[in-house]
Amino acid sequence: MSRPPRGLLKNVLPNMAPPGLPGSARRGRGPGGLTVGRRDYTPVSWRKYWDSCQDVALEGGDVFRVYQRGTEGPLLVMLHGGGYSALTWSLFADHVTEMVECQVLAIDQRGHGNTTTADDGDLSATTLASDIGRVVETMYGAQQPPCVLIGHSMGGSVAVHAAHYQHVAGIAGLIVIDVVEGTAMDALSSMQSFLRGRPNNFNSLQNAVEWSVRSGQTRNVEAARVSMPGQVKNVKTGECGTVDLETLEEAPKEVSEGRRGSTVRADVILEETSESEANEASSTPETNLAVTKYTWRINLGETEKFWSGWFQGLSTKFLSSTPAKMLLLAGIDMLDTDLTVGQMQGKFQMQVLPQCGHAVQEDIPDRVAEVLATFLLRHRLATAKSEFHRMMEALVKPETRTASWESSAEEEKI
Repeated sequence: MSRPPRGLLKNVLPNMAPPGLPGSARRGRGPGGLTVGRRDYTPVSWRKYWDSCQDVALEGGDVFRVYQRGTEGPLLVMLHGGGYSALTWSLFADHVTEMVECQVLAIDQRGHGNTTTADDGDLSATTLASDIGRVVETMYGAQQPPCVLIGHSMGGSVAVHAAHYQHVAGIAGLIVIDVVEGTAMDALSSMQSFLRGRPNNFNSLQNAVEWSVRSGQTRNVEAARVSMPGQVKNVKTGECGTVDLETLEEAPKEVSEGRRGSTVRADVILEETSESEANEASSTPETNLAVTKYTWRINLGETEKFWSGWFQGLSTKFLSSTPAKMLLLAGIDMLDTDLTVGQMQGKFQMQVLPQCGHAVQEDIPDRVAEVLATFLLRHRLATAKSEFHRMMEALVKPETRTASWESSAEEEKI
């Protein structure tokens, strides 16, 4: 996760965001960053990247939306960050399944995407971790292949809790992406300010996609086009944006084009409205919905009581977990003392991918796929399907606090 913004947020979109939340963009432009000229922000369906999706019904009436790709090899269970959805892994899944033989399972976590539960408001780390175990057990049972838990931001915390408390059987690997306990805990006080700085409403799905890219939440246009519909919901119907996208794709072309909506400026925050005001707007005449058609799928501000539980003790739980482990970061400045010591002791592998934002797997999905595919091959968890650039582990020299792109075989020199 990135560090919190310095100073007070103004009426412009922030360059950085607190950890665990969308919108964290480090300085500099990455792939698909701030646009020069006109780009295509038309949302696209999950079908372009996944073999299938299904709704997994669990005991108690909970129904979890999952997306799958691949049929052989280890099972990569992908857990998104707070406010995102399973579709944030779309481009990554496309790349990694071409590199190694594996299966990818991405889950819309409780309160997110197309998942519905009896209590969408319970986002405690314990509940979220238990959910993952229940979904995997229901889907695979005794036929479950070796499992690698991979979590981004809040999802990284969920992965660590699921491994530490053994909610998922047969865990062979644990990969945490861009979240560190120290910086996350330090940033908690800035989260509400960041959330108030986001626009609350979007005129259309296309409008939401454009905001995602121009704000720096996602620096890759292609990734934003497939993932953003899973992060918003129709104010009038309450349905996730992915439902509307399916309807738009089935509608006649002239109708679909007329419903795309207008664009949004990246340097202006739209006027805030409360949840009750958004619901009230849904009952107004159709002409008024042009301004408030979509809002966020989950109200992250209302989950504040769970934030410290996501991150407190995360480093200790991660270091004590027994599977092969990796920490993938978008900036070396995030590493805390416990993790620095643990990494130097060889307790986990670390990789740094600089010059990208917090949504690492969306900004540079091909490089993230290379890192994870290399990890799978190194630990003999998967077999290669094609030739690809194998990433070398990044080691940290404490005296310089900078990343060194050296092989793990050189570790004795540090």
